[in-house]
Amino acid sequence: MFIRKRYRFGAAAVAAGLALTSAGVGQASAAPSATAAASATAAAATASATAAASARSKHVLLLSVDGLHQSDLAWYVKKYPHSALATLVSRGTEYTHAQTTFPSDSFPGMVAQLTGGGPGTTGVFYDDTYNHQLLAPGTIDCTTAVPGTEVSWTEAADRSQNPITLDAGQGLTASALKALPTNSLADTVANAKAITAAILQMTPTPQSLLDPAALPVDPATCLPVYPSQYLRVNTVFEVARSHGLRTAWSDKHAAYEILNGPSGKGIQDLFTPEINSVADSVGDDWTTDNALTQVYDSTKVAAVVNEINGFDHSGTHRVGTPAIFGMNFQTVSTAEKLPLSDGLAGGYQKDGTPGPLLRRALGYINAQVGTMSAAISRAGLASSTTIILSAKHGQAPTDGSTLRRVDDGKIIAGLDAAWASTHPKAAALVIFSVDDDGMLLWLSDRSGAALDFAKSYLLHHSAPANKITDPKGVYSATVRTSGLTRVYTGAAADTLVRARNGDPHAPDLIGIAQPGVVYTGGVKKIAEHGGDAPADLDVALVVSGAAVTHHAVNGTHVQTTSIAPTILALLGLNPKTLQAVRTEHTPVLPGL
Repeated sequence: MFIRKRYRFGAAAVAAGLALTSAGVGQASAAPSATAAASATAAAATASATAAASARSKHVLLLSVDGLHQSDLAWYVKKYPHSALATLVSRGTEYTHAQTTFPSDSFPGMVAQLTGGGPGTTGVFYDDTYNHQLLAPGTIDCTTAVPGTEVSWTEAADRSQNPITLDAGQGLTASALKALPTNSLADTVANAKAITAAILQMTPTPQSLLDPAALPVDPATCLPVYPSQYLRVNTVFEVARSHGLRTAWSDKHAAYEILNGPSGKGIQDLFTPEINSVADSVGDDWTTDNALTQVYDSTKVAAVVNEINGFDHSGTHRVGTPAIFGMNFQTVSTAEKLPLSDGLAGGYQKDGTPGPLLRRALGYINAQVGTMSAAISRAGLASSTTIILSAKHGQAPTDGSTLRRVDDGKIIAGLDAAWASTHPKAAALVIFSVDDDGMLLWLSDRSGAALDFAKSYLLHHSAPANKITDPKGVYSATVRTSGLTRVYTGAAADTLVRARNGDPHAPDLIGIAQPGVVYTGGVKKIAEHGGDAPADLDVALVVSGAAVTHHAVNGTHVQTTSIAPTILALLGLNPKTLQAVRTEHTPVLPGL
């Protein structure tokens, strides 16, 4: 059994958009002939000219601030009406009822924003999951191997392990990076500028930093499956590239090369410093202290500013400002999850407003938005750039008094023991679990009887719970039904996430957590994401710039999947070139 726990914190246009999409997992495209290549180049040039004529923007900058609720943004703008965030909101359209996809994890959340599809369409349910069809990493004899393996699109796929390094194993030799394992936390923070300068030399093709021996194997080809090959639909980057437009992105793991799309070629400049790498001498990563998270996020801000100025992320090669680019922030997320950091209490106050650490984190985000906005103005791009601000996910609970930390490892061990008592010769029932503030299980036996057994056990089991005021090891509360309100299995679980029946990517059992329940065996976090609580799903969404209506508030209920077709529409490209948009009928955001 694997238990994944988180301690880190027109027709021609359609054809052009699909040209970069590969046939399937693990299948390589044949090299084009010279004639075909010339034809493709000509077609791309024509498509690019057509798009330019109808574009409302030349550049779209997408900023995803993990954990940013609409309520957080509204609070900050009201309190600081002359701030960079307030200016961003005033110069655009604010969507006050936007929700991310379920499960509300970073990986499916980011994929949704850049494909237009939810997990059932994209095949991406979490950053660390299980697949019933693929083979284990390192498999050589694919004819006799038993299908089924963990699929980890996390730091576990990096070349660097023991220790995990900020460059994910590239081997950069700058002294600022070499000092990280020996620095104190204070030294790392003080050395932020040198760390940024050094890590900006990372490769723009981080798929080269993934360890093939750590990747699942395709039984049809007996070759490792890269993240981009796991994705079932194309991305906005692939569509842009088919029109000759430049693309760039910055995110937190090399495995975010999934955003390249099935072609593996969507992003020309992908910058992915590893967030779960060692940041100081006691082994902290960049999520265990909020000041460290700010240092980490600032490396990506520097990359984006270089791109605004017309350079690659390193700032050394002039390549032109991308048509689609952006980054992910982690600072708000860790300020919501950490009980205490840098002497400041994390999370929210009793009245629901941001606490001291979160207020500081929001101020940091405001400053970085100001930095990027100023760079856009200095570069003369204000009239041709649209900024989209949103979040991969929210975070729950926001009311600390409802927090119930429940050890899911013990629940699953009890489930397996109960199964073994009646099936002594069978394998452990739970073969993989990912539980944050929801429960996703993959089972060794997918029969109706096994699914019913697991569901019944969970709904008849009570578990001890640790409250926010309890020290570690003290469980002063009890949750009924394993901390769950509902359990979906088999076809019902597939329907919940709009997956096809029996999808090998999808979990066999999905548990919806009770309000306030976070699954963890420790006390290092006071909130999580992944579930379907309102605070998990409700996120900020603002589209801002000269091309959109200013001072507008739109109360329509929208999904973050609409960001992808909106990006293409702003650039004058056909949103229906996105496969997920056609499958799910994902609309462009209303009122723009």
